[in-house]
Amino acid sequence: MLNKCVTDKFEITYWCIVSGSEVWLKNGQLPLSSAAQENLPLDKAICIGEHQGIRVLWLNEADVDTPRPLTSLRECLHFPESLFLLISRAIQYGHMMQTFRFCPHCGGRNHLNHNQLAMQCHDCRTLHYPRIFPCIIVAVRKDDAILLAQHPRHRSGMYTVIAGFLEVGETLEQCVAREVKEETGIDITNIRYFGSQPWAFPSSMMMGFLADYASGDIKPDYNELTDAQWFYPEKMPNVAPEGTIARALIDKTIKDIALSQ
Repeated sequence: MLNKCVTDKFEITYWCIVSGSEVWLKNGQLPLSSAAQENLPLDKAICIGEHQGIRVLWLNEADVDTPRPLTSLRECLHFPESLFLLISRAIQYGHMMQTFRFCPHCGGRNHLNHNQLAMQCHDCRTLHYPRIFPCIIVAVRKDDAILLAQHPRHRSGMYTVIAGFLEVGETLEQCVAREVKEETGIDITNIRYFGSQPWAFPSSMMMGFLADYASGDIKPDYNELTDAQWFYPEKMPNVAPEGTIARALIDKTIKDIALSQ
């Protein structure tokens, strides 16, 4: 629940100061201090939840007088999951405020509605809720191997599982099969749900699946990928980092392969 902050300037809280997909960290941690200590505008702070009984407050960097050094959300993947998700929430609310400054219906100025978790037009009163972009991500297994792909943006040489955005009029299972077919040329079967993860880059919801190989040869779509291969557990490349649903899918598949041997 999003609430206007009702704390006092001396209360110790966590501070999520965000811009884009970046957040302010101190010594690699989310700052735990008071508004008075940090000279932060308490009247603009929003409580977005609690972590270990301590309130977590969100501020946009634009509302802070003194610029803070910002760090990519990716650097927070090792944080406790509950705290990582709260930081992700702050980033997604910040993205909402940035992209909905004006009403797309009448052009009026929007403001934050603290009760509805949305931006509201000052003129026509229309509510604009945060946009969440649904994505699938899937680990495909063939006997004792896992399908992994490399993307041009992964300059470190990292490999990961297949992912893509849901299209209009498409089920999640259809999307899983389509993305694998389009990017690698193979057909899959036995598609089953695994789990999900909010992914604030800038506002996605990753829905994870496991699937089995059905037929076809790997033919990477080089407009999307630089490589795609079957990998065996004993010869794995550099893969997605811990804390991501991609890594959880990879680890699950490797575990399942070990159990079946």
